[in-house]
Amino acid sequence: MPDEKPEITVTLEDGERRGRYVGKVAGIDAEGEITFTHRGPDLISADHTGAPDELRGTGLAAAMVEYLVADARARGFKIIPICPYVRARYEKHPEWRDVFTVGPGEKPKLTMAQMKGG
Repeated sequence: MPDEKPEITVTLEDGERRGRYVGKVAGIDAEGEITFTHRGPDLISADHTGAPDELRGTGLAAAMVEYLVADARARGFKIIPICPYVRARYEKHPEWRDVFTVGPGEKPKLTMAQMKGG
């Protein structure tokens, strides 16, 4: 019997300064998230990826990063990859270069203006 992938849903909760992508796996009462900060017009930083132990091995974290990349392309913003997990996924997908502020494997640096959100 082939392994079936669990049903994963990702939604966006976006505030004026901060937001998060929330991921859920069908049948598991837990959620993961990628938190982000608005750093300027059409610019966010992916700050942290987190998921409880119940979600390990489900593919949820990778799915949330893929959703983040697709959302950046659809809405026309760039991503500063502060989160180590987001950077690691990006290194495996250099074709995502169009939505990131640095190349695969490069560590990002925030300017003072970006730290203040503008």
